[in-house]
Amino acid sequence: GVYIMNSTSSIITIGREYGSGGRQIGQEVAKYFGIKCYDKELLEHAANDSGICKELFEHHDEKPTNIFLAQFDAIKKLAGEGPCVMVGRCADYALADWNDCFSIFVHADLDWRINRIASKHGKTPKEAKDMITKTDKSRASYYNYYTNKKWGAARSYNLCIDSGKLGIDYATEAIIESIKIFDRTKISK
Repeated sequence: GVYIMNSTSSIITIGREYGSGGRQIGQEVAKYFGIKCYDKELLEHAANDSGICKELFEHHDEKPTNIFLAQFDAIKKLAGEGPCVMVGRCADYALADWNDCFSIFVHADLDWRINRIASKHGKTPKEAKDMITKTDKSRASYYNYYTNKKWGAARSYNLCIDSGKLGIDYATEAIIESIKIFDRTKISK
């Protein structure tokens, strides 16, 4: 049959707990809609566009606010280029005043995430748990510091989804359907 490109008019932002598969989901969603997925590349863009060298990102204790603002600009600039998926980096907050933005938070039960990280990275459950605790803590403090919202709190996002409960493939499917619904509501407004 005729292949019809699935398209979206939305900027999709994904916040996620470590080990929940949020980044993978972001990549799958982007692939489905034929749009770009930015994660670490966002940093690259921000660094290059504002002329801040990459070293600063590695030890960003020097002027974190300048870096954050540079990222903000980069996020807005990328969003201005058209529909895409953005993973992490407070993108939902940077685009808070964009009507086309649909923000998602992916989370999962701790034990499920421990199993996933342990098998993915060949770690013991204890090592995996430490990685999760550390990463989530830094994500939360980054988000809470720079935004007026709370990382992982339902009211901070348009959709929160439990990837452990649904499994990554079905969580991806549910997110894709939600984006399609969101696109339809924009047409009817």
